[in-house]
This record gives sequence, C-alpha cells and structure tokens, in this order.
Amino acid sequence: MILLPVTAPPVVAEWDDDNWLWNIIGPERLELGDEFGCHGFEGIDVREENWVIEQCRDYLTEFTDASRWGSQPVSFGHPNGPIDANTAQSISDAGFSIVGDMIEGDSNGLHVVQRLTSLEKGQTNLTALENAEQDSLVSIYWIARWHDVNIREDKDAISLLTSQQVWFTTWGEWHGHKISGESFDRILTVDPQVSTYRISTLGNSSWSVPGTALFEWSEAPTSIQFDGEEALIIPSSQRHLITGIRPVDGGAYVTAPPGSMIDFIFESQDVSISHTPQTTFNGLHHSVSVVGHHVTNLHDWSSDFHQSPLRFTWLIERPAALEMDWRLPVLAVAVLISTPIAIKWVVTRDKAARSEE
Repeated sequence: MILLPVTAPPVVAEWDDDNWLWNIIGPERLELGDEFGCHGFEGIDVREENWVIEQCRDYLTEFTDASRWGSQPVSFGHPNGPIDANTAQSISDAGFSIVGDMIEGDSNGLHVVQRLTSLEKGQTNLTALENAEQDSLVSIYWIARWHDVNIREDKDAISLLTSQQVWFTTWGEWHGHKISGESFDRILTVDPQVSTYRISTLGNSSWSVPGTALFEWSEAPTSIQFDGEEALIIPSSQRHLITGIRPVDGGAYVTAPPGSMIDFIFESQDVSISHTPQTTFNGLHHSVSVVGHHVTNLHDWSSDFHQSPLRFTWLIERPAALEMDWRLPVLAVAVLISTPIAIKWVVTRDKAARSEE
C-alpha cells in the first residue's frame, strides 16, 4: 500500500496582523524618524474595493502612530496608473493626502510623489541618483519579498546615497516641512531691536512638522531664540530633521516647529531682515525617501537597515491569514487509520514469505 503525502494547498481566509508594528521594530523605526502609511489589504485592488482604504488606516492606527510628527497616516500607496475619482475621494475621506508612486493623469486633488528608481540589487539607476535635481524629493522603491523570493538591496546605491549631501526623510515629513517652511509669518512687536516670526500652520495639518526658511539680514543678530530660549545650532552634516539654526554667510537656515515664536534680537534698531522658504532641510541639495511597498512583515522589510541612516516610508499592507484546508484533517485521519493497517499487512506478508522459504 502506498501512502500519499498531505499536499493540499492552503486557503486564504480573513486577515492576519503584523505584530512587529507594535513590538520592538515598529517603535524603533518610529523613534528614528520613519513614517507608516498604508497600501491596503494583501491581494485586494483598492480601485475595485475602496473599503480597504479606511480599513487599512484603522488597522495601522490600532498599533502605531504614523510619525513622530503626527498620529494619523497621510501617505497611501496606489497601484501604478491613473487614479479614478471614486478611489481618490475614498483616499481623501480616510485622511490621506499623499499618494504614489507611479501615478498617471489627474491626481484628483491628492499630492503625488513619483518613483525615481528602485533599491533592488542590480535595478537601481545610479545615474539618476547622481543627477537628482536640487530641492527635489527622490523616492526610491523597496520591497523585501516577491512571492517566495527574497530581494536583496543594492549596496552600491546605498553607498552612493550615504556619501551625498542629502536630507533623509519620508513622504509625509517632506510634504509637511514644505508647507511649514512657506508659513513663516512676521509678528509685530513694540521693540524695534527685535524681529519676531512664527509658523502658523497648526490648524491646517494633522502633523506638526518643522519648517525651514533662509533668513538674511543687514546686521547679524546677537541672539536667535525659540520661545525665549537660545536656539540650537544645527551642524552642516545633520541629515535628519531637527529644529534649530544653521548659520551661513549673511544669514542662517532656521528650522522651527509650528506655533513657536522665533525672536531675532539685534543691537541696532530696524535692521533689514528677509526670509525665503526652503523645500530641503538644512541647506542640503535634495531629499531622499526609501519607500517600502506592500509591507506585510516589518521585520522582513527592515532587517537589513538597522544601522542605516536612510529613512523609510513604510506602506503597510494587512497580510492575508492562511486557513487550514478542510481536506487536511480528513487526509490526516485517513493516514492515521491506514498506517497501522498497512504495517500489519506488510508484517503478515513478510511472515508468509519467510514460512515459504
């Protein structure tokens, strides 16, 4: 009697949770400055099933904040191609404002981030990374697994990125920083030796992201204070977003959080001072975000980047759960019943064969 192996295929049923979102890795990545956005549910096209957009948001926010700057996710990974009006409305209604990363046509009011290249080994366009435009956001695709295949990162691309004078950021952080940088308002004061500014965007965004402006003056201030305290000096080598000032000839890059009061204190009265909003933090050339797509297991997607200065936008996808096929227990019982019968038959046959010898 021949016993067949149990090889019935698994059946997808309902949904699983990725416990790395709230256990060890998720909190670590959040503290580093990574962002968590959404990509829907595994195996479901959001254009056909709009309900997964809001459900993915609820799944994510049950376990983690989206960023150190805000709790609600703002970034959504849309399938390549056009965005239809209904899907765009569902994305917006769920609180998302940014989509990517290979979008065609009208964005229907959503902010689009387009992919420049990929971080997969042998697939990175190094020339594109070397020639990135000033003040652009370079968005780099990353996926750790494709079906049963493990994907390796391009180490040459990582070496190139870490050697450049770039700001390592995320989709949401970059977008919020740009809005804040454009929102420095002059506040009138009674002291002619003090010029005061404030970023006033708290009511316009769910994230409180610092913004940067280049301030230039006819006379250097004796002090720059944030809410009455001397501002931190940011080194020119700083490539992750923090608040403070970076002095340069004739002025300083000032990066401040929304709502804070920035005082420039001068020795003279009525000093000429101007400011120019900055898209890129700290006077760096451009910005880079690596974007993890279809992230069903944060451990797999992030395991090669524990010590990396890169910052990631993780587009979380709720993984499908595997339910045991009903045929498996039936086959298992059949094996349990048939095995002793088969053994008894073999023993009896061997006995009969020996007695005939």
